Amino acid sequence: MTKRYTREELAATAGRTIPDVIGPGLDVLFCGINPGLMSAATGHHFARPGNRFWPALHRSGFTPRLLRPDEQDDLLGLGLGITNVVERATAGAAELTADEYRTGGKALRAKVEQYRPRWLAVVGIGAYRVAFGDPKAALGRQDTTLGDTGVWVLPNPSGLNAHFTVDTLADEFARLRVVAHNSDEGSGLSG
Repeated sequence: MTKRYTREELAATAGRTIPDVIGPGLDVLFCGINPGLMSAATGHHFARPGNRFWPALHRSGFTPRLLRPDEQDDLLGLGLGITNVVERATAGAAELTADEYRTGGKALRAKVEQYRPRWLAVVGIGAYRVAFGDPKAALGRQDTTLGDTGVWVLPNPSGLNAHFTVDTLADEFARLRVVAHNSDEGSGLSG
């Protein structure tokens, strides 16, 4: 059973950070915008009920079953990981500054250089645009790479993103999955 948190308990988690789910040589490193308060409270990425990351990940074929946020470490065995552009937890991404995004983008580049995933998938077009200084970026595969790592932008899976349903999110995730699991794609630099 999931613990219920009071507003006060959640508010007290603002500013906390949570550990990445990361290791060397992943197929895909998913990158959220920043942890929400529920994630900060639980220590698990995409933990807020209503966030569609886990259902989209499963429906797209990345995971063999629907994982719960507390099963996030199971992703490593599937060649997947999770990090964030900005590390500090907030009630909403609107609380973040452009400087935080840019600083986070630099830290993310260093993380990618260290761990060398085949693909970096940023879930949030607005966060990607600011963090990487690419105001015209669109969803999908980006022309840029980070070393040998291909870059892909996915829609934000937050329940607040009404433009996408779980099924349309899963379709976007599946486009990446097909490329990430295609042995001819290599590091993401071909195709």
